[in-house]
Amino acid sequence: MLYYLFEFLEKQYQLPGASLFQFLTFRAAMAVLLSLLIAMVYGKRIILYLQKKQIGESIRDLGLEGQKQKAGTPTMGGIIIIISTLLPVVLFADIKNIYVILLIVTTVWMGIIGFIDDYIKIFKKDKEGLKGRFKVMGQVGLGLIVGLTLYFHPQVTIKEKDSSTITENFKVERVFGEETKAVRTNVPFFKNNELDYADFISWMGEGMADYAWLIFIPVVILIVTAVSNGANLTDGIDGLAAGSSAIIVLTLGIFAWVSGNIQFSDYLDIFYLPRVGELVVFIAAFTGALVGFLWYNAYPAQVFMGDTGSLTIGGVIAVIAIIVRKELLLPVLCGIFFAESLSVMLQVGYFKHTKKKYGEGKRIFLMAPLHHHYQKKSYHESKIVTRFWIIGILLAIISIVTLKIR
Repeated sequence: MLYYLFEFLEKQYQLPGASLFQFLTFRAAMAVLLSLLIAMVYGKRIILYLQKKQIGESIRDLGLEGQKQKAGTPTMGGIIIIISTLLPVVLFADIKNIYVILLIVTTVWMGIIGFIDDYIKIFKKDKEGLKGRFKVMGQVGLGLIVGLTLYFHPQVTIKEKDSSTITENFKVERVFGEETKAVRTNVPFFKNNELDYADFISWMGEGMADYAWLIFIPVVILIVTAVSNGANLTDGIDGLAAGSSAIIVLTLGIFAWVSGNIQFSDYLDIFYLPRVGELVVFIAAFTGALVGFLWYNAYPAQVFMGDTGSLTIGGVIAVIAIIVRKELLLPVLCGIFFAESLSVMLQVGYFKHTKKKYGEGKRIFLMAPLHHHYQKKSYHESKIVTRFWIIGILLAIISIVTLKIR
């Protein structure tokens, strides 16, 4: 809203300083500061309200050290993240931008699903929360919306280098062509690292490339579902999900910045994605909200995010990665989420296999998800979280380096 207000003031009245709001970096800086302020100041008030209404976490006895002390800690704190993100975005971002609209829809959509899940757990005293099939239906629904929008919307385009020309100073400059619709993405670590989803179906006959959405949309649905569930599983000890997510989102912000800048995308030889730079404002607000929430969620946690927060975080990360065409990099960048999810799948699969084969189920880990395994090995949860953050930073650096390693 302020973006349009100051744009109007600059055009009509040449108001001094109004042009600042046309600069992406200024608006991103304002967004991160405001989101931090909202999360840290009003976050405390929300926590006190949750305590007053006795909206506390019900803890199952898993035999973990310090677990009983967490009983009654306010949950549904993901509301802090959602509010602290959306308010700065509405104020400082171009809310007509299709990518910003998609992320606002994602935040609200996944926030509602998580809120319903938490509501059932707390107020209906049902520890299972929202039935798994309804969660999956919500995730599939969001994936369908995102996939259809990215495939069919006319503003979702790329610009390719058409040719090179030699200037008067004998320098070679790239010449960019028209904006085109394409369902291409980047494959990390490979030279000529473009993958066109249409190639999976075009071999079937002439004109079949027009049906590339039959491949693209299921991939989007799979990614949204997998990453949101991965974030949900990671949210098991104080500060782990919020801190890890902040690292991931900040890295995606770098990808959005270079992909939306014609000079950087040319230098790095990656897709130039018109209008995608506006994501930087949303990402800045989201990062600020996560860090502000972490102020209260770090050990010992004063509030838990609940599914309201974890499902929202996973959904937003997935959609940003798909928009900037880095979805195939997610197993590396979201390595913490991936390891947590994989540990659960291995544990359950191995237990069922050994029970069927030997009549008694056996386990690979002392407990799953993975962070509980280390808790069972008597590691303090703050040490586990810090080491997971360090691993997350290393994975983020590797992900950024893929811009040049091919």
